[in-house]
Amino acid sequence: MTVLGLEESLLEQTLRDGRIVTEQELERGLAGEDELLGEHLSQKLLRMGVVDDEQLLRALAIQNGLLFVQLIPGLGDTEVTDLLDTDWAKAHTVLPLYRVHGELTCAVADPTDLFTIDALRRLTGLKLRLVVAHPDDISAGLSRSTEEVASMLVDEIIRDVGEQVGDDELEVIEAKIEETDLAAAAGESPVVRFVNVIILKAIRDGASDIHIEPDEAVLRVRFRIDGMLRQDENINPPLGLAAAIVSRIKIMSSLDIAERRAPQDGRMRVNSAGNAVDLRVSVIPTYSGEKVVIRILDRSSVVQDLSSLGLSERILSMLDEQVSRPNGVLLVTGPTGSGKTTTLYAALSTINDVERNICTVEDPTEYSLPMINQVQVNPKANLTFARALRSLLRQDPDVIMVGEIRDSETAKIAIEAALTGHLVFSTLHTNDAISAVPRLVNMGVESYLLAAGMNAVLAQRLVRRVCVHCNHAEPVGDAHRAIFDRYEIDCDELQVGAGCKACSNTGYSGRVGVHEMFVINDELRDIITTDPSLSRLRNKAAEGGHQVLAYDGLGKVAQGLTTMEEVLRVAEISS
Repeated sequence: MTVLGLEESLLEQTLRDGRIVTEQELERGLAGEDELLGEHLSQKLLRMGVVDDEQLLRALAIQNGLLFVQLIPGLGDTEVTDLLDTDWAKAHTVLPLYRVHGELTCAVADPTDLFTIDALRRLTGLKLRLVVAHPDDISAGLSRSTEEVASMLVDEIIRDVGEQVGDDELEVIEAKIEETDLAAAAGESPVVRFVNVIILKAIRDGASDIHIEPDEAVLRVRFRIDGMLRQDENINPPLGLAAAIVSRIKIMSSLDIAERRAPQDGRMRVNSAGNAVDLRVSVIPTYSGEKVVIRILDRSSVVQDLSSLGLSERILSMLDEQVSRPNGVLLVTGPTGSGKTTTLYAALSTINDVERNICTVEDPTEYSLPMINQVQVNPKANLTFARALRSLLRQDPDVIMVGEIRDSETAKIAIEAALTGHLVFSTLHTNDAISAVPRLVNMGVESYLLAAGMNAVLAQRLVRRVCVHCNHAEPVGDAHRAIFDRYEIDCDELQVGAGCKACSNTGYSGRVGVHEMFVINDELRDIITTDPSLSRLRNKAAEGGHQVLAYDGLGKVAQGLTTMEEVLRVAEISS
């Protein structure tokens, strides 16, 4: 920091007479190396560590016959902040503090800046009494004033949105802070109540994620509902409260509020209307500030059996058979957010009993399952998928679930575990079920081991359901009829949502799965061993009556569960 107003000729005497530094410290600085060309004495002493910013400011205050003050939160009268434009005050590092009998006490960083002092006198029309303060303290004081104004806007948002979520309590039941609820928070900081209301509304609306992201001019809050991001027009918090909102979320999820330059991950558990809800929090620094994404994991919505997944009777029968097998690998494939983990949890719940030792390796553990040993990956402790899987194989497991196969080592261990008598469930990122085979071969798994250890692959996507409150029938157009005819599916009419209050005028409410089941038989094992190319596998599977993802999706369109647009969004339609 450069203190421009300090007179170099008086600095030594001021430091000595004001007892700002000791005689020994001053002598050490004066006897030190020569100043750099054009360097002020204050900068030399600062560079050598003889003085700090605050000591130089104290010397500046003494030279001008003023007091140096340390500003603390809450110091000053918030009414006087209206006397100055906030942007002007920030640009000139000026903070009004008190007004008494026509005299304004004002904190400044440089009392020798006569142009600023004169402008300050003209703008306020008051007699001035100056004090010197650190510019960082002045900036912080101005920010607090801005936040107080912004808090009034948040109060209005809370009133509007609060009517939509009602008076349910949001109780934090697992975090390093005292328990709180929405009703008790009514008299607390608007930021606390704002965060509570946002979480409550997201849970009430059935959102899977909350996105809080700063932009150049706004702080945007969006919910992911039925797989799509939506912005509530009533929720527009002022950008000035971004740091406070992020800090509140960090406190709730036991993160470091002082760390703003590195990504952080945390979690908390809340109780809403009697239901335990886990929230997984991710904070990442962006160009415009810190962005927060909160994943909502509602325990009450955990699927307990496969029949609740919306599987067709054919695929459900095939999957039941695979889950009941004594060994082998069952994979579930699909993009992020397609419900792969939910399907595996349902499969585990189906076979979970006291006679089986079921173990999982996950990153992260999304839901706690009874009687199942769940291990969470921890890269900082060198607990990777591969290392955890090796350790679990020494725990006498019957069934193992690997959250995701990400590398060749994990893939090889999973196949070897299947070949040694274990039933292994896992997930993989591929576009369809059959692509899982060449994907694993490319990851380094020997084709003959893969042929021996792989049982089946289930590919899935999630599509939005037609809203039951506003759906109506429409005739099938020529273009859509041609698609149905190509897949030999009978469909006379389509169900379409008109849009209503229940579905936020989208025409959709909820989601349903679209699936593709690829079961590996002896003929396919021979092909995998000799030539596991995607085209050959697809041709052989088609000969055996394999139905692709689009077929199941079109079937759900014909049943009136979803729309053609949704299926075309997630599945490839053959020409």
